[in-house]
Amino acid sequence: MSAADDRREIRDLLENWVVWRDAGHWERFRTVWHPDGVMMATWFQGPFDDFIRVSQEGWNKGVSILHFLGGISIDLAGTRAISQTKMTISQRGLIEGQMADIVCTGRFYDFLEKRDGRWGLVLRQPIYEKDSVMPVDPAARIVLDQILLARFPVGYRHLAYVQSQIGYTVKPDMPGLRGPEVDALYARGARWLAGEAR
Repeated sequence: MSAADDRREIRDLLENWVVWRDAGHWERFRTVWHPDGVMMATWFQGPFDDFIRVSQEGWNKGVSILHFLGGISIDLAGTRAISQTKMTISQRGLIEGQMADIVCTGRFYDFLEKRDGRWGLVLRQPIYEKDSVMPVDPAARIVLDQILLARFPVGYRHLAYVQSQIGYTVKPDMPGLRGPEVDALYARGARWLAGEAR
């Protein structure tokens, strides 16, 4: 298989992740991961099987988290790859009594490996660059608790705000556009491409 074929397979995998996860096609979604795959998100960090379970639970409770993809960059090193995909995360929910849409722009930073002829995700770590909140009713006014808002990094503070309001524990040190967290992630990705363990 050529490098171009590998890139096509990885691109298909990344696109399928979003479509199958957001559509609730859980068994198909399971196929994009390797057995030791790990998902990192603001509201969840752990094995992909647990991520599927808690996503299903949220789905059944009406939690609405959707994704949209943009450009994809893939660095290949034999049977390993790092991909970065521009994306938005959109979550609808009640925030201070008003229904609102929170949109977060960032990148999926993915560790991938080809095993037994198949590419799969080993680690998905989003990078959160900026976000905003908008009431669904344009006439509504939302007043946020500024102390709560300031607890979270600027890249995902509104997303974290609404997630904390519905009972999730939000990780406070996820990578953003700049800073030591994202620098450490890039270094970890370089080590992965060089053959080190995840």
